[in-house]
Amino acid sequence: MISRRKRPGRSRATDAAAQHRSGPIRVGERSIFAVAAALCGSISFAAASQAQDAAAADTAQLAKDLANPVADLVSVPFQFNWERGVGDDDATRTVLNVQPVVPFKLNDEWNLIGRWIMPFVSQPSLSPGMDSTFGVGDITFSAFFSPRRSSGFTWGIGPAVGLPMSDDPTIGSGQWQAGPTVVMLKQNGPWTYGFLANQLWSFAAASDEDRPDVDRTFLQPFLSYATPGGVSYTVNSESVYDREAADGDEWTVPINFSISKVTRFGPFPFSVQGGFGYYADSPQIGPERKLRIAFVLILPSRS
Repeated sequence: MISRRKRPGRSRATDAAAQHRSGPIRVGERSIFAVAAALCGSISFAAASQAQDAAAADTAQLAKDLANPVADLVSVPFQFNWERGVGDDDATRTVLNVQPVVPFKLNDEWNLIGRWIMPFVSQPSLSPGMDSTFGVGDITFSAFFSPRRSSGFTWGIGPAVGLPMSDDPTIGSGQWQAGPTVVMLKQNGPWTYGFLANQLWSFAAASDEDRPDVDRTFLQPFLSYATPGGVSYTVNSESVYDREAADGDEWTVPINFSISKVTRFGPFPFSVQGGFGYYADSPQIGPERKLRIAFVLILPSRS
């Protein structure tokens, strides 16, 4: 009978030694992977935190820039106003102001900031027998020459032009107008305060009808506080003194309060604003108070 020889088997000591040799290698691999994963997670978290901090800082700066009428910022505001207490029936006048602001770099020292105010007016009947009307009011264009660099105090000065767009005397002057405009403001931390003003005189008629001359001053003092989250609280006035108006009707003095928030509209920053105002003084035909909602598309200048 042929006997089969058994293969020599590994002893328990040999198996234990093999396990002892292979075990530390597997543990070491796990440790390396764990350290790498933790490092990647830390880097990702730090990058995300830095991105969030940068976005928050950008939002806060945009909120401050929107409070500056001559900031190096392209913006297109759409401002809806509902003015109550207009005419003998205390009706509501609706005004949509489209107010694009576009800065142009002249050189390393100076900017030219173009500002338009284009009012679309829905006017109720102002007295018995008068019809309501709708149209484009006088467009005001201003051009401010402003230094590109400032240490908190900012100013701009230039011409303003009034463009007659309607023959209706209730929503337009029917006169070509021109005059100077100026803005001065100070930004200190979250605060922005200052004023914008212009003076317009008529120099040519745009209608064959006899229309009064224009001698009008616009005054806009403002105070704004911007939070780090991009929320701004603003109080201002948009007062008009009309020297050609009837006695007692020269002043229109609204006091406006508003809250705005900078957010995102697709890839673009976007501001939403809501507010109200009351008129400390106004002509006999009003208005007495107003509601305001505004949407501002922001396109930061890269010049």
